[in-house]
Amino acid sequence: MLQSRLFAKTSKNFPKDEESINAKYLLRAGFIAKNSAGVFTFLPLGLRVLNKISQIVREEMNALGAEELLMPALIAKSYWEASGRWNVPVVYKIKTDREEYGLGWTHEEVIKIIADQFILSDRDLPQAVYQIQNKFRMEPRARSGLLRGREFLMKDLYSFHKDEGGLGAFYESAKSAYLKIYQRLEMPVVVAEASGGDFTKDFTHEFQALVESGEDTIFHCSKCDYAQNKEVAKVKAGDTCPKNCGGEVKESRAIEVGNIFRLGQRFSSWFMGSYGIGISRIMGTIVEMSHDDRGIIWPEAVAPFRVHLLALGLDKSETVKENAAKLYETLKAKNIEVLFDDRLVPAGEKLFDADLLGIPTRLIVSEKTGIKIELKQRREKDSQLLDVAEVLQCLNS
Repeated sequence: MLQSRLFAKTSKNFPKDEESINAKYLLRAGFIAKNSAGVFTFLPLGLRVLNKISQIVREEMNALGAEELLMPALIAKSYWEASGRWNVPVVYKIKTDREEYGLGWTHEEVIKIIADQFILSDRDLPQAVYQIQNKFRMEPRARSGLLRGREFLMKDLYSFHKDEGGLGAFYESAKSAYLKIYQRLEMPVVVAEASGGDFTKDFTHEFQALVESGEDTIFHCSKCDYAQNKEVAKVKAGDTCPKNCGGEVKESRAIEVGNIFRLGQRFSSWFMGSYGIGISRIMGTIVEMSHDDRGIIWPEAVAPFRVHLLALGLDKSETVKENAAKLYETLKAKNIEVLFDDRLVPAGEKLFDADLLGIPTRLIVSEKTGIKIELKQRREKDSQLLDVAEVLQCLNS
């Protein structure tokens, strides 16, 4: 991809009236555009990141044995009334001259009706299906960029079982699959017990990323896996761990990036589970967790490109132009995702934008580097001068 051809551009200044780190950097770097409070467009660079997160989630859901489908976002009032959730405050309601609808903020009601058509006896169980789809919630405090939106991308998985034992076993498998997802995203999480909210009276589990800017508060052990959301916790910071492991309870701010629920038979005659991951929220959380004062630092697994190639002094040197173009073609031939900054702008602007965009590996071709290439990892301070073969070896290691 040529940077001169990118649809969106970086901005010189942070956006006004945005307090969250993810909104500031994602808007300034041209990953997203704000349409209204809690509603964003994912621009080409942002969509590349979002798609990579989605693909990691999709691969782990498929490995779990779940099948992907896609349900409607426009859901008739009768579905919501059947479960008693038509008047839940978050529902966006649409009224026509014939019928009323609610925009999908979750899909238990819909998948239950669909499942009833195909699950005819215990012999058809267990079953698990999932979707990756935009959700709509009338969020009264739409703020914090992608962390609290009115329209957002979510993966929701639903499982059906003949008994509680089957549900419990799948629930634990789903928990393990989630932990694999966060490991691949390089996102450390704490699995915390939490309230079931509008879904269930039983304890649920949240996957919480420990971030100082998070809106949730969790109490967790310094030594074992004990963790609870503040809403249900009966401990406080400094207490001895209730699991008697000898650890001390700590209080931390966190961002919820996933949750799993045992629904039992609330929505269906079968035993049902619901499992959600906020994909667009993960994108915002990564920025909250991984940045510095110069810009974003993307994990390689979800970065829009693996390599950012900068040609400095293009307008002054034919040698730089030829060397950079040759390197660009070599990288593409090796199937290495590369963004080539071919713009005729000052070197300082290119370096500034490279840090802002946060692509993991930066390569510089210039008069100063000569026949060598300067390689620098976004996470590191030092750079090194390498030849093409050494660059390729480094990228393949």
